[in-house]
Amino acid sequence: MIQSLDRIAIIGAGLSGLACARSLHREGRKVQLFDKARGPGGRMSTRRVETPLGTVGFDHGAQYFTARGESFRAEVARWAAEGLAATWPAAGPEAWVGLPGMNAPVKALAEGHSVAWNTVVEALTRDAEGWRLKIPEGLSGPFDAVVLALPAEQAAALLAPHDEALTARAAASRTAPCWTVMAAFAERLPVASDTLEEDGILGWAARNSAKPGRGGPEAWVLQASPDWSREHLEDPADTVGDALFAAFAARLSAPLPEPVIRQVHRWRYARSATGSEQALWSETARLGCCGDWLSGPRVECAWDSGEALARLIIDARGE
Repeated sequence: MIQSLDRIAIIGAGLSGLACARSLHREGRKVQLFDKARGPGGRMSTRRVETPLGTVGFDHGAQYFTARGESFRAEVARWAAEGLAATWPAAGPEAWVGLPGMNAPVKALAEGHSVAWNTVVEALTRDAEGWRLKIPEGLSGPFDAVVLALPAEQAAALLAPHDEALTARAAASRTAPCWTVMAAFAERLPVASDTLEEDGILGWAARNSAKPGRGGPEAWVLQASPDWSREHLEDPADTVGDALFAAFAARLSAPLPEPVIRQVHRWRYARSATGSEQALWSETARLGCCGDWLSGPRVECAWDSGEALARLIIDARGE
């Protein structure tokens, strides 16, 4: 008997999950998203911190994005027209950032959907009525299909009891970690450029306050290289902060002034590997995966993957 694919749960409300949700919603599907974070952004998050100098924003995940394919170029053009994105020449001629923070486009996309924030999906179960999600409050569902818009490692853990092929594909992908330091200063640092490229410990450094639409106190985001982050993944946050500060000071050839505020964040799953598929869908299990780990470590790849999975679900015959 042909069964509908009308009720769909999406685990992960980052850009990939929201791109999938929007395409499905446009086709009349009922979509419910779940995300463990407090609010929208995913790896396009912006953290706002209160300091003696006022509120400071830090784009502590993805630093910028590019738009090369037709679909994502059209979407970014829409963001720009709505004041949600602008070019950032300091990072390159094709670089874009969200306005007033990197999470702005994701936040706008999330507003049109039902999202359960602060909700960890612990497991998936399936009965005669469909899929159910085990969350702290109990079971949510039933759903006709489940989309996992998560890093590969997290997707593999949820898939393992249910689909061997999808689990194997997710388990074969590895996501590099990234230690990130956010710091604000009372005065402008003696750095001519607003960005610094990889050099040893430092994988990237950017004057966040110089991005379009930011302003405020001098604010920097320092990100460790993938190899260094992996080697020091379990180090204490203060130790990591000191090491990145020392590496940054070495690039400046001058001691760093005392920051007004310094925070350290560990992205356990930051930069995906380069894959060869846009999306995964099991029509038998009614499970799908989307995310940048399937095609490449770029924001645009996450968007394309979400749209690609939506097309697979829309075109599916059911059982």
